[in-house]
Amino acid sequence: MKLARIAVDGDVHTGEYRDGVVETEADTFVVGEDGTLAAPCDPSALYCVGRNFAETLDQMEYDVPEQPAFFIKPPAAVVAHEEPIPYPTFSDEVTYAGELCTVVDERCHDIDASEVPDVIRGYTIMNDVDALDQPGRTARKAFDGSGPLGPWIETELDPHGIDMHTDVSGERRQEANTELMLFDPYEIVSFLSERFTFRPGDVIAFGSPANPGTIDPGDTVEITYEGVGTLRNHVAPPEDG
Repeated sequence: MKLARIAVDGDVHTGEYRDGVVETEADTFVVGEDGTLAAPCDPSALYCVGRNFAETLDQMEYDVPEQPAFFIKPPAAVVAHEEPIPYPTFSDEVTYAGELCTVVDERCHDIDASEVPDVIRGYTIMNDVDALDQPGRTARKAFDGSGPLGPWIETELDPHGIDMHTDVSGERRQEANTELMLFDPYEIVSFLSERFTFRPGDVIAFGSPANPGTIDPGDTVEITYEGVGTLRNHVAPPEDG
């Protein structure tokens, strides 16, 4: 099942997404007519794992990590499906990264990997927008609009062995399979839960395959994960951010 949130006249409604329609317990809303898709959840934080694909390590000349390397994006990073990504005014070298994410469904802490399927709501997609020319990981990755998220949450998905690809303005830039992850998604959630208390709606992103190239104002980024869907965002010029 696909769980989606739709913004209608200033209110956000949650329901099941089917063929362009969001059905709640009380109403039915047509996407594009009654409202637009909102971000699929309202996280208190986005916990992001990097360096989780071997080809990324080769590209960036990183060593293989002994444990998941992670950073955190704030709620202000979130941009919904089809909303513009504001190109940051402080950077001239911005890139993308197509990442599979899970969304936490209940407050939890220090959970075993075997318990992860019981505490998550499902899976969605994030674009880890990165201002490469900024000093330090937080400055590069934790700014407004740096975490496009969506389009919905797929509740029935096995994250293992699924294909993905990223297209930028029609050009295939990434293509991989989650089998190539160094750390298993369940292992990542368990690892981070020992350090953080997760809250409902929090997002955990599992990293991206190699990322050849940057994005510019006017580009459209489309990230597809098999069994989930496609997250699509246009890149807006800095003055529109």
